[in-house]
Amino acid sequence: MLPLALTGLLALSACQFAGDDDPAGDAHRLNSMQAFPLHAYYPDPDSDDAKVIGKAEWVLGKKCMVGLGFPGFATLDTRTVEATYPVRRGYPASSSMPGDDSPYGVDDPDRAADHGYHNREQDDSSQPMEWPVDQYVALTGRYETGDSRRAHGHPIPEGGCLGEAGRKIYGPPPKARKVNGVRVSGSYTTAAELWSKAARQARKDPAWKKADRAWSDCMREKGFHYSEPDKALYDSAWYGTAGSPSGKEKKTAAADAQCKLDTDYITDVHAVETRFQKAAIGKHKKELGELRAAVKQAVETSRTIIDKASRDARPTEAS
Repeated sequence: MLPLALTGLLALSACQFAGDDDPAGDAHRLNSMQAFPLHAYYPDPDSDDAKVIGKAEWVLGKKCMVGLGFPGFATLDTRTVEATYPVRRGYPASSSMPGDDSPYGVDDPDRAADHGYHNREQDDSSQPMEWPVDQYVALTGRYETGDSRRAHGHPIPEGGCLGEAGRKIYGPPPKARKVNGVRVSGSYTTAAELWSKAARQARKDPAWKKADRAWSDCMREKGFHYSEPDKALYDSAWYGTAGSPSGKEKKTAAADAQCKLDTDYITDVHAVETRFQKAAIGKHKKELGELRAAVKQAVETSRTIIDKASRDARPTEAS
């Protein structure tokens, strides 16, 4: 993703020379996961490689589910689920929680005035499917109090059928680590850990703290009192208001977005976090190179799995 970031900066420079400076557009571009150096070590869910791996995981996963006593999975059309991860039936929709998929929160005052902090884009083409509890647990190996660790008398593999599929595709996962207090295990653990550490370091940097103060001063002038954007985003008053954010939430979010633009908040903090990420990449070239090699091999393994499943599904010609 570094070449893309460079391309974006060159394009911005060209616009400035043309007299078409667009701070809002620049902030929006930088306020995305793709704008960070470490994103190059994460899978792009829209890439062909990620789709191949996702399909292979479900090909193996549904075979595992049949083995656990769920015969209906034999006819599961994996095309409807291969780009998603299962959701436990009865859980609140993610839209009930404030936030979106951007690193720095709201950056469009008009959109924030309409949606408040409930700003997630809905893409019906890749909405995760809800599964009954017994199937969800067997697929994911994620348990809650009272959940059985067996399905129809069979032990559920670690990480469920999809976890087992991942191990067959990627090989044994690296040792699990805690990232932001959450136990993480998988091929992208190294990148996730480095990203989390860079973010923590960036927030302690004087330049980041200066950006927080400028944003907070701007908000105070508009009548809102928060020390940093996350304090506004995660105000408990916004929880449980999916689909109907209050007028106060909308006004706060709109002011938040406008202050980010007025103070160049996103540009400033992105520069700080990018600096720490680049330093992390420089120190961990070997591990990150191994990660890329593992993903490349996983893609090849996935193609083999899919090809075999396709051959097995063909009707045998009559002799």
